[in-house]
Amino acid sequence: MGKERLKNFSQFMKEEDGMGTVEIILIIVVLVGLVILFKSQITTIVNNLFNKITSQTGKI
Repeated sequence: MGKERLKNFSQFMKEEDGMGTVEIILIIVVLVGLVILFKSQITTIVNNLFNKITSQTGKI
């Protein structure tokens, strides 16, 4: 019974099916955290960018 459990455990450790999903979820969590931390800076940059685009469209 002990060898069978060891074999099952080693097979479990070799499986990588769920690793991609876990990695994607971790990346999303980190990105959401960064957006929350730098929300005001990101908002300022986007607003400045749109203001430049709007002001330069009149020149065309």
